[in-house]
Amino acid sequence: MPKRISTARGREFGAGLRSAIAGAGLTSRDVAGILDWDEAKLSDVVNGKGGATKLEVAALLGVCRIGAAESAHLLSLYPETHIKGWWQQHGICAPIRLRTLAENLAVAESLTSWHTHMVPLFLQTADYMREVLLACSTVPATELHDRVQAQLAMQELLRGGKECTFFIHELALHLRVGGAEVYAGQLLHLLLMATWANTTIRIVPAELGAHPGLAGPFTRLIFAKYEPLVWVDTENSSLVAEAKDAIAGYEKVLRALDAMSLDEAESRELIVRLYDASCPARRRAENALETSNPT
Repeated sequence: MPKRISTARGREFGAGLRSAIAGAGLTSRDVAGILDWDEAKLSDVVNGKGGATKLEVAALLGVCRIGAAESAHLLSLYPETHIKGWWQQHGICAPIRLRTLAENLAVAESLTSWHTHMVPLFLQTADYMREVLLACSTVPATELHDRVQAQLAMQELLRGGKECTFFIHELALHLRVGGAEVYAGQLLHLLLMATWANTTIRIVPAELGAHPGLAGPFTRLIFAKYEPLVWVDTENSSLVAEAKDAIAGYEKVLRALDAMSLDEAESRELIVRLYDASCPARRRAENALETSNPT
């Protein structure tokens, strides 16, 4: 079946509206009756097909008694639900919860992520996350706990059978985020994740030098019902790329990374070597054992 014509803005508007109706303890029939609308009209609005003025949508939100901030957000989206591509500017730093990413992760069928300089968010331990956030100059210290919890919740959205492929540059694994225990724990976590049936980890060797992913990290999401999108994060903004030519460009990068990356077994072997090198106490014990039991 062909993919539905849909945009990230439209899906976020629809999800927000359905949540508002449910949160008010109402059914679609209840809302349509209060507004004197046909149920078909309400369905069109919720599914991003238009059919109502912005004032009418404001009345709908009023019936649902949602807060001012959420109401303003949904009203800003309504006239733009047909627009593909979305550059979200966050101010000084990203919000605690990346709503658009979370909502699209929840309905995605598969994820492919590329990262150049650190372990991808979706594979980070809580300790590694905390060290990354502590090093960030724009994140308030008072938000540290909430941000770690929000990011862990984001990881949970990948559970349940989503196919996940991660391309990671080798230099990202050499970056010692946190102390020796945090670093070793993160490498061990990667080895554990690599055993999951739906998770593939591929390493791009540093010895290859220049590579097709030098422009930076990104994540592609594929859906059963919708066209794919690519998510790109910066310090204080996020880009949702949805145009077909843009997606085609990112897919060329992924194919090139696939061709030059170590295979799964080789990638695990590299992570094991780095993990072994990160545990000097264990190495000393092994050396002592070899010395006391010469062959």
